[in-house]
Amino acid sequence: MKYGTLYGIGVGPGDPELITVKGARLLAECKNLFVPKARIKAESAAYSIVEKYVTEKTKIHELLFPMVTDKDELEKRWAESADKIAAVLATGEDAVFVTLGDAMLYSTYIYLIRALRKAAPEAKIFTVPGVTAFSTAAAMTNFPVGVAKEPVTIIPAADDLEAVRAALKGEGTVVLMKVGKRLQNILEELEKSSLIESSVFVAYAGMEGERVETDLRKLKNEDPETGYLSTILVSLGGGK
Repeated sequence: MKYGTLYGIGVGPGDPELITVKGARLLAECKNLFVPKARIKAESAAYSIVEKYVTEKTKIHELLFPMVTDKDELEKRWAESADKIAAVLATGEDAVFVTLGDAMLYSTYIYLIRALRKAAPEAKIFTVPGVTAFSTAAAMTNFPVGVAKEPVTIIPAADDLEAVRAALKGEGTVVLMKVGKRLQNILEELEKSSLIESSVFVAYAGMEGERVETDLRKLKNEDPETGYLSTILVSLGGGK
């Protein structure tokens, strides 16, 4: 049996024009497009970005990845999704999976291809990189992420903020991703560290509802949803 190839495409943070030329070409050529969704009735954010590049001949397959933390439930979903992709690849046809930002940076795609390697070891996987949310945030605010020999630290802002506190004591630039409902707690940490004035905030970059703030104090006491799909860049200085 000759398997098709799965092409994983990072589609960037939201602006359809930030998709790579290679990604756009593969989307136009693909017969099977797999798109992730958080809820059954919800729209796929990734699909809304790539819709203009997809032809009428493309078959759309929806994969449900609920926003849960239970490891067993997540592994079950990844395995189910991998089986669906494997079934298409087993026919010899190729398929594309789209994901926000870069495919290999805090992406569901990482877990998906791990499951696919178990479900269909013979299948080929080709990954196309995408523009990250933090590089887009940096461009939108003219915020230099890496200067000279200064380090860059990327932190997923988990419920336990110890990693964030530790990073804020360092040098260079800190990139805070997956901010979500923890926005207010992070703002408190930035205020305590006297770093709130050297930080920028970007949410829904390139999407409807885009928000850019260079004065993060304006975000205090706002709805917890404000932190969804957002990135905070913090300049610590101290490099040489």
